[in-house]
Amino acid sequence: MIAAVAPLADGFGRVQEVVTEAVDGLSPDDLARRPGPRANSIAWLVWHLARVQDRQVAEVAASDEVWTAGGWVDRFSLPFDRSATGYGQDPTEAGTVRATAELLQGYADAVHERTLAYLERVTDGDLARVVDERWDPPVTLAVRLVSVLCDDLQHAGQAAYVRGLLAPG
Repeated sequence: MIAAVAPLADGFGRVQEVVTEAVDGLSPDDLARRPGPRANSIAWLVWHLARVQDRQVAEVAASDEVWTAGGWVDRFSLPFDRSATGYGQDPTEAGTVRATAELLQGYADAVHERTLAYLERVTDGDLARVVDERWDPPVTLAVRLVSVLCDDLQHAGQAAYVRGLLAPG
């Protein structure tokens, strides 16, 4: 792994650590609990962060998403379009995400493993490659990966916060 990619791999590893701590030992009811009617549950936050990472890495790697290729979409059996990632969902839709800790962890682990495998192949030259010209300035691979990492860290932290609300003290 090139030196420029190592911090990204470390960052995605930290996301995994927080995800594991957030879901470990919780029941599906605990994972689905929301601190307020418009707030997100741990289940939705972890599903969403893994879906975003999965979609974005698959796009830049020109590969299939783990979600569909690995059969996770069928295991979760969510009431959304198979391509949904959580973007634009209202609180009612987000509140329908129910899953076991094992299912959430399994999908997050599969996405993480695929992300690390992709990062192993990334070169310095790849990081400068433009992956999205819809923005000004155009988005490079480096910027896209940092963006995904930041989004994932934010949602993992939110999941950890919600877990802390489940059993205060």
